Amino acid sequence: MSTKKIILTFLVVSALLGPSVLEAQCAMCRAALESEADNSQAEGINNGIVYLMAIPYILVGGVFYLVYRKIKG
Repeated sequence: MSTKKIILTFLVVSALLGPSVLEAQCAMCRAALESEADNSQAEGINNGIVYLMAIPYILVGGVFYLVYRKIKG
């Protein structure tokens, strides 16, 4: 299997599994937000969690891309 196929397979699997992982939240946040009647606060917390989780993956992906480009030549 070529490297391009492996990378493409990884990206497709990540895209399919990503939304279910990104919807998760910690038990304390869920308990605090379920007691509130205002949904805007819950949406804000969820968006904050997604941004905090996404940044490290973007940075690591960028580093891997640069290394791949450097090796490929």
